Amino acid sequence: MAEGSLVAADLQPGRQALDGGTAPVSVIEAPRTGGYWPGWLGPKRDGWVSGFRPPKRWPATLTKSWQVKVGSGYGSPLVADNRVYQHARQGADEVLWCFDLATGKTRWRQSYPAPFKIGGGGEYHGKGPKSSPVMADGRIFTMGITGKLIAWDAASGKRLWSRDYDARFKKSHPYWGASTSPIVDDKRVIVHFGTDEQGTLVALDVATGKEIWSQGKDGPSYSSPLLVEIQGVRQVVEWNHRALTGVESRSGKFLWEYPFPHVGSDQNMPTPVFHQGRVLLGGENRGILGLEPRRQDGAWSVKVLWHQKKVALDMSSAVVNGELLYGFSHYNKGQLFCLDIKTGQVLWQGPGRTGRNVMFLSIPGHVVALIDNGQLQIVSANRKSFQPKATYRVAAGGTWAPPVLLDDGVLVKDKDTLTLWSLASLTSGAR
Repeated sequence: MAEGSLVAADLQPGRQALDGGTAPVSVIEAPRTGGYWPGWLGPKRDGWVSGFRPPKRWPATLTKSWQVKVGSGYGSPLVADNRVYQHARQGADEVLWCFDLATGKTRWRQSYPAPFKIGGGGEYHGKGPKSSPVMADGRIFTMGITGKLIAWDAASGKRLWSRDYDARFKKSHPYWGASTSPIVDDKRVIVHFGTDEQGTLVALDVATGKEIWSQGKDGPSYSSPLLVEIQGVRQVVEWNHRALTGVESRSGKFLWEYPFPHVGSDQNMPTPVFHQGRVLLGGENRGILGLEPRRQDGAWSVKVLWHQKKVALDMSSAVVNGELLYGFSHYNKGQLFCLDIKTGQVLWQGPGRTGRNVMFLSIPGHVVALIDNGQLQIVSANRKSFQPKATYRVAAGGTWAPPVLLDDGVLVKDKDTLTLWSLASLTSGAR
């Protein structure tokens, strides 16, 4: 294929299997409380569940509403217009599923070949996909383990176009496979292609897949980009293989960077956190930094506000609740922690040996923590101490994908299945 190769849908059609149901006129509607989750860590990529009202007392148990076998992978479920979408792997194929949210019934299924040999040391995590899809304006964009970006029609499952940069970089993914989750801004889908050694951040036209701009020569990391506004400039903040960077979203113009490269086997994996003009960045065995990008007299710079090394982030991305950062440090074989955003002071840590990874969501007064051992914990958001309010067993293990919290349920993707656990009691007066 030519550099930045683009494949139209009619050249490489997916294998489609419709299973009942009538597609609505428009899959995407205005976000509503608890019913819209368009990608990695939600609408603003910060894990905040807008409109969710926690109960005064959490139920003792959860009830399983439905469960479907979807295949392996760590991608987040997407939710819109009473449908659930899941990207996964079955055998040598990557699969995109669409289910009815209420029943778990299959609306459509698409698959395509995605052969992949996992790099040494990553066998435990399998062959992906590890990226989470993103949804916008009736389209779903999936980033496969091999670094192929595909656009799909969300209503029908029709494959619209695909793109990779194999010809330019020999392959479009780092050593353990593509993990970065694409993000959409206006008519641009933005993602990083390339290998550990070289790559580029790219904006593609959502309708055609044609390149709008590309920026930089650094390879991608396993982290995912954010869309933020700093001093009136809308920009993509991304942690690549070498540095944290800020790039103007519309034009692709380079704005600023803070070098924070991977060191040996310590990779760049968590998604940065943005809060009130600050970027919080944590790296494996490298602590957590508080950074402030700023523009003065037309020139951008980055101020280091603090750098604490008591806790660090390995694969787990942290979330904000109030003025506090909640995360999971890989030290002591895994500990939840709470950190003051203004000072970088660690306020408390949970017990050690919790697990290998935790996926977080943030709701009023609480943090939702899905541990990789299949436990879902509801933890009080407070400065004083680790205070779990409820713990549920939602899977036997293998829960590395982010959960999705709805008004009346929680979606959990484990090693092979997707399950909807009911929180119906919360909508029947329990609040």
